[in-house]
Order: sequence, then C-alpha cells, then structure tokens
Amino acid sequence: MTGSSGYIGSRLVVQLDRAGHEVVATARDVAKLADLDWSDDVAEVALDVSDAGSCRQAFAEAGDVEVAYFLVHSIGEGDFAAQDLDSARQFASAARDAGVSRIVYLGGFVPQQEELSEHLESRADVGDALGEAGVELVWLRAAVVLGGGSTSYELVRHIADRVPVIPLPTWMQHPVSPIAVTDVLHYLVAAADRDLLPAGAYEVSNGEQPTYADLIKAYAAEAGLRRLWVPFPPVPPKLVATIASWLTPLPHELAADLIMSLPNSMGSTDHRIRGIVPDPEGGLVSSREALRRAHQGSRTAGVGNSADPTHRVRSDPDWSA
Repeated sequence: MTGSSGYIGSRLVVQLDRAGHEVVATARDVAKLADLDWSDDVAEVALDVSDAGSCRQAFAEAGDVEVAYFLVHSIGEGDFAAQDLDSARQFASAARDAGVSRIVYLGGFVPQQEELSEHLESRADVGDALGEAGVELVWLRAAVVLGGGSTSYELVRHIADRVPVIPLPTWMQHPVSPIAVTDVLHYLVAAADRDLLPAGAYEVSNGEQPTYADLIKAYAAEAGLRRLWVPFPPVPPKLVATIASWLTPLPHELAADLIMSLPNSMGSTDHRIRGIVPDPEGGLVSSREALRRAHQGSRTAGVGNSADPTHRVRSDPDWSA
C-alpha cells in the first residue's frame, strides 16, 4: 500500500485489514505511521516511489505481494506531472519484477475529446504508465470524493464557510458525478479480489449528476449558511483559482490545480462496475448524505479503527481542520 498516510490510503488500510487481508503499509518515513491508530496491526516498510532502488527494496522486504495499490500523487508540488509519471513507471516495473499479480490505481475521470487540465492529464498518464509494465491493472476513476478531509470536499467547505456572496461562473453548471469516500473504499477493497473484479478501467460514482453549483449549495444548506449566489459569465478558471487560494487555507498550488480541472466534463457515463461489484449494504451514499456525514465529522481529529471514514483523522492535513 503506497500512500498509507494519505487521505485514501490511511482509511483503506483499515478496510483491507477488516476484510481479512494481510496489509503492508509503506511510507518514505515509516516513523510517521506510528501516529496512526492501525500502525500496530499491519506490517510497515519504507518506500519512496520516486526512487527505483527504494521500490525494489520495498518489494523485497514485503515478501510475496499479490496486489499493490498505487495511491500517491504530488499535485500542488512543482512539476508534479513529471514526478508522478516517473514514480509510476518505477513502481510498476518493480512490482512486475517482484511477481505482483495486480496493481490497483485510483485516478480521475478521463473525459473524451476534451483538452484535459494538467491535473487530469497527469492522472491519466500515470494510469497508462502503470499499465505498460505488464502487470494487470485495475484503474478506478473518481471525479469528486466527498468526505471530511478530502481535498474536493474541503475546497467546497472552506469557500462556502468564508464567502457570503458566491459567484457561479457558467462552468459551475457542468454536471459532476461524486462519490462518498466510503464507497470509494468499498470498490478499492473489491479490487483486491481478482475473482470478483476483472482488470480494466472503471468509473466509480454514486450515479447522480449534480452540478458543481448544486454541491456547494447543498453544503451551505447542510451547514445552515445563508449565501447569495451570483451567476457569472465564464470567468477564467485560473483567476478563480487565484482568488480561491487567497480565501481558503488550502495550499495555493493544490487549490489552483484542482480548480483548473473544473471546466472539464465530470459526469459519469460508465456504470459497469455496479453490475460486477455488489453495492455496499444500504446502497451507495447520495451526494447530500455524503455532505451531511462529512460536515458532521469535519471537525473531528483523531479517531480509532471504528471511525466513520467520512470523518477527519489525525493524518489529514492541518488545513482540513
């Protein structure tokens, strides 16, 4: 498991352990994993995906690995696209040489016949690179992940919390297909079962298609906020990204890279995975319910393995508090 201390990885370790899998959590500095509540329950190995030697050494130390999760990305960190592409190639090559049967990757949507933002193009390039090594690949594609601590949710929350008059450029009316973090984890756990989910690329969503404006309005309603919504012409996303980075505690480059992706189409057209992997008990979580759970737990900090994954945990970044 790469990205074990990250937003998805820190929660996925718990879910895989609960499902009976033997998990090897990795990090560049494994000492940082000691702060996580599951640290004593899994094996831990040092791994720097940007270093080919570290990748080979990590697989050697991990032993017989059947499934490897690639959940790292450097968005918001300088030339993240080149760095992530190199890391993906090195990781996949080391996985192949170690006899790994499957790589599981969580990326973004890849809208067809559109010029992709740098962020989305990078995520697509990483998926392609992982698949080129010869190891079978399950590539899950998610648009907006809703949960306390997730970057997409926190961007919505901080803007709605801090801005009483919210402009809505025309591209905020584009449909988007969100998914609750609990349902992302459900599919990621299923991807470890080669008999259940065949290799391939799958979009994952809750089946809804609200607009970005709908999401921020739904959050404001859930939080009891009264806001003035002002329709705007197609303001350049770069300008919106600059303003948003001033108004929120998210790192400037991170907020900018995400906002620059908003004009791309993010409505799901691929629902094949629901015909293969049974829905979780109770069904997929609606967008409104995901926002409610995220808001309810957005100010928690540090919970045990019984935690609702939609709540914040200690490993989430400080700006999500």
